[in-house]
Amino acid sequence: MAANSNPAFSNSPAFSDRRAVASRLQTSSVATPSAEQLDDLYGRPSATPAETDRMTYEDTIVKTVISFAVLVAGAAIGWFAWPLAIPAAIVGFALALVNTFKKRPSAALVLAYAAVEGVFVGAISGVFATQWDGIVPQAVFGTLGVVGVTLALFASGRIRASARATKIFLVALVGYGVFSLINLGLMVFGTTDSMFGLRGDVTIFGIPLGLVLAPLIVILAAYSLVLDFDSVQTGVRRGAPRVYGWQAAFGIMVTVVWLYLEILRILGLARSN
Repeated sequence: MAANSNPAFSNSPAFSDRRAVASRLQTSSVATPSAEQLDDLYGRPSATPAETDRMTYEDTIVKTVISFAVLVAGAAIGWFAWPLAIPAAIVGFALALVNTFKKRPSAALVLAYAAVEGVFVGAISGVFATQWDGIVPQAVFGTLGVVGVTLALFASGRIRASARATKIFLVALVGYGVFSLINLGLMVFGTTDSMFGLRGDVTIFGIPLGLVLAPLIVILAAYSLVLDFDSVQTGVRRGAPRVYGWQAAFGIMVTVVWLYLEILRILGLARSN
């Protein structure tokens, strides 16, 4: 019997005695393993997810932390380079589309998005900081609070994604997206006087529209986080390839950035009134 040329087999303890086994089979019609051999066989540890190149919670957390570290580094640049906000927003949007529709995740593209989006976030934060002292730390702690509470509720099993809730979420998200695009267009063409557009100009019982919508926006972002956590859980349970941890990191990063910018805007609107 020819020896297997694959090192993964020839160097494995399970196949290291293949020649000896073959020799014994030639001289004996029956090869009965001993009790010690059977005990050794069943006592061997199973391959870990990392060894089988499968997605794990730990690996996904590491990839997410790396992505946010790159984002923070980009934000430090954007803080002092406000003119880069618009170019970074355009490039970041393009990279977001690429990462969203790419069939196989790419670590380089996810980290590139993190860097560019960080520049945008840093520039916007710098602008708000010149208007209202301490608003950025408030927005950061507010974001961390929402993320922490959502993660705790998800980990405890008290909140889960459901088909009905997801449908409602998608309808509300599309509606809010359309409103945001219209509001942005009005601001670009100078139709509104407020730096927040319709969010600041339109009031309901004397309360700016942006503050009326604030609870809905935070709930939408929180449920988006639930969907992100649910995707990670599903990927780990189904043994998805390890590279999809980058896709999970990208999704969480997009949601957290959106949540942070919304909280920053809510705080700015509240303090301006």
